Amino acid sequence: MRSYLIEDLTGENLKRIEARLTELGLRGPLDGIYFLPLPEDLLSPEQAEHTQECGPHILALEVLPDFGALKLELLVRGRGRLRCSCVTYADEAQRAWAMDHLDTFIRELDIAV
Repeated sequence: MRSYLIEDLTGENLKRIEARLTELGLRGPLDGIYFLPLPEDLLSPEQAEHTQECGPHILALEVLPDFGALKLELLVRGRGRLRCSCVTYADEAQRAWAMDHLDTFIRELDIAV
């Protein structure tokens, strides 16, 4: 799995991150899992075509308290369907957006990494 890992986060900072993700309505079905929706203008042509059936398209973010880390999986998934040809690894633009978005999110919480 391709992922973006942010380490050396304190337990307190991870709690702040989780609280904010929950406030934003990004919590997934399992503890410590959150879903970041990919902006529609970044979807590939196939993903955009499959939005009704497979969307919304998301990236999974996992909070790893035992490791003091956040792991952003760089696999674009469809929440409406688990297996489809539109489920692919993030392209360059999607990857850049996801990493920048997570970095900005953490910086806005005034967390040093």
